[in-house]
Amino acid sequence: MPPPVPLKIAVIHGPNLNMLGTREPGVYGTASLGHIDKRLATLAAELGCDLVSCQHNGEGELVDAIQRTSIDSIHGILINPAAYTHSSVAIRDALVAVGLPTVEVHLSNVYAREAFRHVSLIADIVVGRVMGFQVESYLLGLRGLVAHLRNGG
Repeated sequence: MPPPVPLKIAVIHGPNLNMLGTREPGVYGTASLGHIDKRLATLAAELGCDLVSCQHNGEGELVDAIQRTSIDSIHGILINPAAYTHSSVAIRDALVAVGLPTVEVHLSNVYAREAFRHVSLIADIVVGRVMGFQVESYLLGLRGLVAHLRNGG
């Protein structure tokens, strides 16, 4: 019997996350997006899964990235929709359409910020949400998603 196929996780970063490290470090921390992706890759290797990571500033590009997961043999999605969390029905619809277990992550605690950030249009369709721990939010989210998938999710 061949060995099981490793889990394949899509990490999708939303708008302005390419500016991490210099953008509002008091809110988002000083880690760059490249640093976050390296930390995720290291953890993924420890967990025995593969990652595919991308970042897009445009809503349509994010929808395209989500839709590609359905043809790229992806098992789950780790997503930080950033500002689109609060406004994009299109991203929500794309996540529903692909039907993959998804974890929503945010570097900051959105509930400790402006009131408009308290609403997530995807909160009710994801398997979990992690926020407020800066880089650790992504790592905790990946651990949770992998555990969910391995437990039959």
